[in-house]
Amino acid sequence: MASEFDFIQHYCRRLTQHTDLGVGDDAALMSIRSGYQLAVSTDILVAGVHFYSDVDPLFLGRKAAAVNLSDMAAMGATPRWATLGLTLSDIDETWLNAFSYGFYTALSEYGVDWVGGDTTRGPLNIAVTIMGEVPQGRALTRSGARAGDDIWVSGSVGDAAWGLAYLKCDVELDLEAQQYCRSRLENPTPRVRLGEELLSLAHSAIDVSDGLLADLNHILVASRVGAVVDIKALPLSPALLNHQSNSSLLDAVLSGGDDYELCFTAPQSHQESIRQLSKKLFLPLTRIGKITANPQQRELLNLSTDKNEATYWTGYDHFKELL
Repeated sequence: MASEFDFIQHYCRRLTQHTDLGVGDDAALMSIRSGYQLAVSTDILVAGVHFYSDVDPLFLGRKAAAVNLSDMAAMGATPRWATLGLTLSDIDETWLNAFSYGFYTALSEYGVDWVGGDTTRGPLNIAVTIMGEVPQGRALTRSGARAGDDIWVSGSVGDAAWGLAYLKCDVELDLEAQQYCRSRLENPTPRVRLGEELLSLAHSAIDVSDGLLADLNHILVASRVGAVVDIKALPLSPALLNHQSNSSLLDAVLSGGDDYELCFTAPQSHQESIRQLSKKLFLPLTRIGKITANPQQRELLNLSTDKNEATYWTGYDHFKELL
């Protein structure tokens, strides 16, 4: 069986583009460009909570990178460096080859250097720290939304939650929808380019990881504003359009997580620029509502259900059952 040090030498040593000193020392060394701030984020993925233990390790490696790249996108930052912390019950060479290849290739697609990390023995857990650069004072934050802003979301929402519902046997999907929704769940696409472009257009942004309304609510709380969201405006993929009669679909769209799309707010005057950006990136950008001055307002237009509206604005909480 390979040792911890064999693992580091074989899987973690990679060519770097933006790094002064990478894997092999007690710390990596990087230089930040003049006029930029360092953006740092960490995510932990736990087997049985964030993914099934039998998931394809290549997709798991890609997702471990993607969810962190998405955090950079939400800030408008350009991702540059990443570290990986991994606990494993044993060294499975086949699993590690696929996982590390998925992790590395996902990072490489966005020009990110894998610069270090740590591994130890234990239940399967994945911790990634990602670092990026954003122009000084221009980062997109949750606290920047202003009354009168339009609320936008990229891509489509609810797909990953619908994929999870399929895996839990809560919904039946045809083969094409199965493949699409599972891909959205297991191999999400971080909207890095969109985040960078939004630096000159948006006031605030967040990635949709815990549910569209729950994540939008983080913006509302941080910005001390309210919102009106039109249910009929929400962008649905063809896979979900075929299930509009299913009473669970609205929960997936409003409260389901793991889509890793960007929800952002921007002034009305930027509507045409955002539409042009949508064409430029070949990525749907949909206006779904409006920011209001009343910090208590959470209004859903065209909501055709008896369910309490307030329940849609609270996302997944890992510690809720302990409270």
